[in-house]
Amino acid sequence: MEENSFSELDKTILPWLGRTMKALDHFLNDQFESHGLNLTKAQFVVLKVLSHQSSIAQNNLAFITNRDKTSLTRLIDTMEKKGLVIRSSDPNDKRIKLVSITTEGKSSVKTAIPMLHETIKKIQTDIDPADLQTTIEVFKKISKNINADELTAPINQ
Repeated sequence: MEENSFSELDKTILPWLGRTMKALDHFLNDQFESHGLNLTKAQFVVLKVLSHQSSIAQNNLAFITNRDKTSLTRLIDTMEKKGLVIRSSDPNDKRIKLVSITTEGKSSVKTAIPMLHETIKKIQTDIDPADLQTTIEVFKKISKNINADELTAPINQ
C-alpha cells in the first residue's frame, strides 16, 4: 500500500476512534487503580449491568455487554476469584449459568460511580457543550451505521 494511502486514513475518523478508545481504556484502568479499586473497565461494565438485576444468564450477559462467550467466561472467572460475582445453575435448567453480583461487587460499583463522574469531568475539560453534543450525535450515527451494516451483511461471511 502506498504511503499516501496511509496518510489519507489518518484524515478519517477510524484511527482516531481506535486511538481514543485505547487511551480511554488505559486511563480508566489507571483511575480505578489510583482510587483503590481492583477493577478494569470491562469488569465495571459487567458489574453495572448486574447491579440492576438480581441475576442474569451468562449468555444474555455476553449479549448485553457485547462480549463473546469465551472472553466473558474468562472475565467472570476473574471476577469470581475477586469475590465480585457468583455463578449458580438456573433452577429450571441446570445447563444455564446465572451470574449475580455480590455485596463486594455492589460496594465496588458504589465506590466507582463518584470516581467515574470525576473522570468524565476530567476528560471533558475545555470541551464546549455544543461540541460535546455534536460528538455524541456523531457517535450515535456511527453506531447506527455499523449496526445497519451488521443487519445487511451476508450470514456466512
